[in-house]
Amino acid sequence: MRAHQPPSTRARHFGSDNYAGICPEAWQALEAANRDHAVGYGDDDWTARAADLVRATFETDCDVFFVFNGTAANALALSSICQSHHAVICHEAAHTATDECGAPEFFTHGAKLLLASGAGARLTPAAIAALAARRPDVHFPKARAVSVTQATEFGTVYTPQEVSAISAECRRLDLKLHMDGARFANAVVSLGVTPKELTWQAGVDVLSFGGTKNGTHAGDAVVFFDRALAREFAYRRKQGGQLASKMRFLAAPWIGLLQDGAWLRNAAHANSMAARLHQALVGTRGATILHPRQANAVFVDLPASAISGLHARGWRFYVFIGDTGCRLMCAWDTTAEDVDAFMTDVRALV
Repeated sequence: MRAHQPPSTRARHFGSDNYAGICPEAWQALEAANRDHAVGYGDDDWTARAADLVRATFETDCDVFFVFNGTAANALALSSICQSHHAVICHEAAHTATDECGAPEFFTHGAKLLLASGAGARLTPAAIAALAARRPDVHFPKARAVSVTQATEFGTVYTPQEVSAISAECRRLDLKLHMDGARFANAVVSLGVTPKELTWQAGVDVLSFGGTKNGTHAGDAVVFFDRALAREFAYRRKQGGQLASKMRFLAAPWIGLLQDGAWLRNAAHANSMAARLHQALVGTRGATILHPRQANAVFVDLPASAISGLHARGWRFYVFIGDTGCRLMCAWDTTAEDVDAFMTDVRALV
């Protein structure tokens, strides 16, 4: 994956939903939390309210911990499941495998990642079973967890039925199920389901709940539906350098996101802008869609000359697959004008 960052005067790009700023609702909650003193290290009312809103969102009594980012959420969640002699089954394109600099292995003190293939960056029960059974002897790490990404690195989503099927296979094999939900909101909106239907009701044990890509400045949540896995997680978070002394500034934006549905509005807007972009590319000569558009990402193959021309015109995006497979991400603040301006340049260049 290669980032192209030429000089540019454009306000918005398609490189990542991380490029977007803080959404108004999160900003207002952050500003409100900044008006006076508050108890540190998470023993404050802001953190308590945010955690309660997460519980209300999922309609269950889960344990909630805020950390600085998604890598920490994934790595620490998996470390709560695995010991050093264990293994985690994930897709070969998963963020945990390709973009976390060995953090899951580091925080589990050496648990091995077992990589499976699958269309659209999705795992299947059969792929999980095959990896788990490949080496049952004591000379190879023992499979202990499965990690699925929702939405996936290729912009696809798992339905509740697919998650349930994976969970059933996990139960059969005595594995725990972790969900990397960096773009969980986009998946919920895409599928038109409730958060509980896509998580604990489908058998997910622990969720890395992404806020950064949905409109916060920082701070993702580790949500334990299997509360036994949260035992001593507070110590694990502290040891991992993820206990913020001014925790309210990680937690308060979640209040802004969750209290009146801004997190779903943000995701719906990002998805709709991706749908607009996808539809425009489908009708463009020289552009080939690589994966179904199911969330806020569009994957398209463009001619190398067009990619170079777009970079020269100041557009930032990732060449994600091979030499010409581009990933175009839409965010909560992407506008129709952004999409149309990009497409004007695409059509001029292809």
